[in-house]
Amino acid sequence: MISGQLAPPALDVRGLSVDYISERGTVHAVSDVSFTLRRGEVLGLAGESGSGKSTLAYAAARLLPESAVISAGEALYYPAREEQGAGAGAPMNLLSLSTKELRRLRWSDLAVVFQSAMNALNPVMSLGAQIDDVLQTRRPRMRGRERRERAHELLRLVGISPERIKSYPHELSGGMRQRAGIALALALSPQIIIMDEPTTALDVVVQREILGELLRLREQLEFAVIFITHDLSLLLELADRVAIMYAGRLVEQATQRELYQMPRHPYSYGLINAFPKLRGPRHTAVGIPGSPPDLRTLPPGCAFHPRCPMAFDACRSVTPELRRVSDGSAQLVACHLYDPAYRPAPPDTSEIAAGYRALVEGSRR
Repeated sequence: MISGQLAPPALDVRGLSVDYISERGTVHAVSDVSFTLRRGEVLGLAGESGSGKSTLAYAAARLLPESAVISAGEALYYPAREEQGAGAGAPMNLLSLSTKELRRLRWSDLAVVFQSAMNALNPVMSLGAQIDDVLQTRRPRMRGRERRERAHELLRLVGISPERIKSYPHELSGGMRQRAGIALALALSPQIIIMDEPTTALDVVVQREILGELLRLREQLEFAVIFITHDLSLLLELADRVAIMYAGRLVEQATQRELYQMPRHPYSYGLINAFPKLRGPRHTAVGIPGSPPDLRTLPPGCAFHPRCPMAFDACRSVTPELRRVSDGSAQLVACHLYDPAYRPAPPDTSEIAAGYRALVEGSRR
């Protein structure tokens, strides 16, 4: 997305809530989450394991298991109006589409790149056969020669030699398998691609190559991306905007630059500073003491308050709403520290840092 320009929306999620039903109780995986993904944008979803980020994205794409129930909300998809350029057409609620309508939409408008390419790719079909299967099913008017040419084109797009078109997944390296997964997602030129931690199992060098390839393709093909990861430092390089999740809720939304320069929520600060910096002055990793809460029995008030170095009385009883920071910033944060009703002036990062140091030292005693 071009900086400074407000692109039309591609996906607008409003008040989405998802529960998992089990014999041990109801797990409130996502609670009243709203966000907008704009055309050509990379939106990062970050948070610890179990924060609800994958459930949120899969709910919007209607890819949840049978044990999951979407209890509230809507996910409005805005198709591109090809005849009128990059504008958005009339929205459709993905959560109310029939199975037939949803099948028509997937791959063509919305595609997914899963975390483990070895599990996502068919082990008994070559790369070419898998791409051909998608094209033959969804583009029945394409001739065999056209499908082969498209398969070669897709492999070249993601940096795989067309000579590997007859290769099977087990014959490829981890990085090449992940690139093949991206090629399959791009087969029908979708408007939105959901990427669920696609580089987690790869080494740093291969990870960098794939992310560079992704950004190049995004600029070339202008699709929007929801990129899910627990590595917030990765999103600070990749994403246009970042949404931070904790215990099934969004706790902060900001641009990459805003979040890097001044993370507002104490949880966001802890995630960013959980790893030592490679450059600049010596930096001690912060770390966040404790563990995420049980989603079946969330603590009252702010779910993060048992681990928060800045918690006060209101945090233990009143659930904070996601609101714009009162000092004029465009950031959204769900934290009482930025509510004038509880605190006249918001804290700066040095105050949050000092709070974490005191909390960590106290936990070591």
